[in-house]
Amino acid sequence: MNLATVILAAGKGTRMKSKLPKVLHKICGDTMISHVINAVAAAGVKKTIVVVGHGADRVTSEVAGRAQVALQEEQLGTAHALMQAAPYLSGFQGEILVLCGDTPLIEASTLLDLYHSHTEAGSDATVLTATVADPAGYGRVVRNDRGDLVKIVEQKDAAPEEKQIREINTGIYCFAAAGLFEALNRLAPNNAQGEYYLTDILEMYISEGRRVGAVRLDDPIEIMGINDRVQLAEAEKHMRGRILNELMLSGVTIIDPLSTFVDKQVRVGRDTVIYPFTFIEGDTIIGEDCVIGPNTRLINSVVGNGVSIQNSLVTESCMGDLCSIGPFAYLRPGTELARGVKVGNFSEIKKSTIGEGSKVPHLSYVGDATIGRNVNIGAGTITCNYDGHNKWPTRIGDGAFIGSNTNLVAPVNIGAGAVTGAGSTITKDVPAGALGVERAKQKNVLNWADREKDK
Repeated sequence: MNLATVILAAGKGTRMKSKLPKVLHKICGDTMISHVINAVAAAGVKKTIVVVGHGADRVTSEVAGRAQVALQEEQLGTAHALMQAAPYLSGFQGEILVLCGDTPLIEASTLLDLYHSHTEAGSDATVLTATVADPAGYGRVVRNDRGDLVKIVEQKDAAPEEKQIREINTGIYCFAAAGLFEALNRLAPNNAQGEYYLTDILEMYISEGRRVGAVRLDDPIEIMGINDRVQLAEAEKHMRGRILNELMLSGVTIIDPLSTFVDKQVRVGRDTVIYPFTFIEGDTIIGEDCVIGPNTRLINSVVGNGVSIQNSLVTESCMGDLCSIGPFAYLRPGTELARGVKVGNFSEIKKSTIGEGSKVPHLSYVGDATIGRNVNIGAGTITCNYDGHNKWPTRIGDGAFIGSNTNLVAPVNIGAGAVTGAGSTITKDVPAGALGVERAKQKNVLNWADREKDK
């Protein structure tokens, strides 16, 4: 398959009312332009050119390493945009797919169907069309009595009877590279907008007796363009539905798809159950037999098998098999939990490694710490890791027991099997097997309550 792709992504997207270029707005965790590039790559295309204009530097950064970039300094229409890719396709002999960067729902299978229909018919150009309930704003597909394509007329140039046509141009084309750019150079902006339309090349080809095809798409939702935030949310809903359906068909239980939000890159193992109001984002990987949620957010994290996470926030962390997280726990970036670790309610872990079978059951903060196996961290324990200028480490050996309301003032080491007394502020190392206690001597004032009452 000798196929290249040009993605048109130069528009400003005024109706988005945003400082961000339109194609960089995200849907299910990835930018619109990335979804299009991924669909093209999944179709087997090896050479991709993205035509940029508004916000060129930011769009170029987004597609770096995945596509070449052509600059359209002045936006003069779709045909003008395609002409900017000519230097990158010099000498290319094959077919060229052209599509827009704001159609993130397009599927690789649709692009392949278009390509195969185009090549099997031996066409010079083929346009992907769709029949929609409301064609307003789209170019209309005009056919003759035999059903052959006659022309595509833009909304602003359409006669009243043409505006009644519901078959529309999706803006996705397949062209034979041979002679394409020479033909583009012969176009003139004979329209209300004074722009160079790609649709004009189809009309030119037809007038010259060259073969032009039109392939109708079954599901028009794939070519939904995004021009404002309302359409952005609508596209997100459709993509999210696809993602959740794929997960459920692969063996994942999702209690309520309408209140569950999963990004496209996420991977989830069989027999995992996801409860409502759960957000799973980025490159998160979840193993089998887990229970996730409700009211949980996971971001760029790795979750082992048989893990339970309830009512918690987890970001850039790794959890081994059979861990239990929450409710109301907060795992911050750099957290690594070994097998069977428990992090309970209102506990926060940051940039720490916790060994197998250890527990931080409740109301504790653990930061910049290395904790061994089978350690128990009592309620209210704090690792005092920051002195106002630097972060310092805490190390706790296997089998240690940290009493409730202990302050561990880092840098400090607690040896294997050591114990700290409840309420202690530990500023010095505690040797293995030792008891570390730091408390003022208790004083009892007898009959104090009666004397206060007499006052």
